Amino acid sequence: MAPLFERIKSFDTSFLEASDGLVTMFDLFGSRVFGFVQSDIKSNIGGVRAYYENHQNSSKTLEDLVRSEAGSHPKHGTACLIRLIRGLALTQHALKHMQDHPSDELHVCFKNAYDVVLRHHHAWVVRGVVNVSMSSHPRRPTSTRFLSLYLSGEPAERFDPELGKWLKALGDIVTRIKDFLEGGGHGKV
Repeated sequence: MAPLFERIKSFDTSFLEASDGLVTMFDLFGSRVFGFVQSDIKSNIGGVRAYYENHQNSSKTLEDLVRSEAGSHPKHGTACLIRLIRGLALTQHALKHMQDHPSDELHVCFKNAYDVVLRHHHAWVVRGVVNVSMSSHPRRPTSTRFLSLYLSGEPAERFDPELGKWLKALGDIVTRIKDFLEGGGHGKV
């Protein structure tokens, strides 16, 4: 069966459940450095879920959710979706870097992802805190082993192809929603 992110064709609780599952993955790294990432993603999932639950008829897809909220103020569901997509993009970029550069330590993978995805959204003080916290990432071999068992249930050797499929599916969703949000003037991811 295809990874959950790949099977999502419409917006319903499956997208939010898949995002919830992604958040728990950070526990496998065994480092508190991901606490702020987890907290932010959980909060944004909660905001999107709350809007969806109150507007199910007009929110069949993620795009519909944004369109249905377009005329209202504040746009809490859309703001949470933008930040959720940023968190998913950060995760996707970091794990893709980890896969493409097997000798790089996790702090390099996540620092690179932060610089590409989030750095331009933060003030210099936050950037400094992030730079310091990035150095406390766990060692790569331990993290890769736990991650492979969590995501695929397979040993690390069989994990790489599955991770590639999963990252492509996640990247497709992130790109689709990012293009929609930015192209429609709904916000910058």
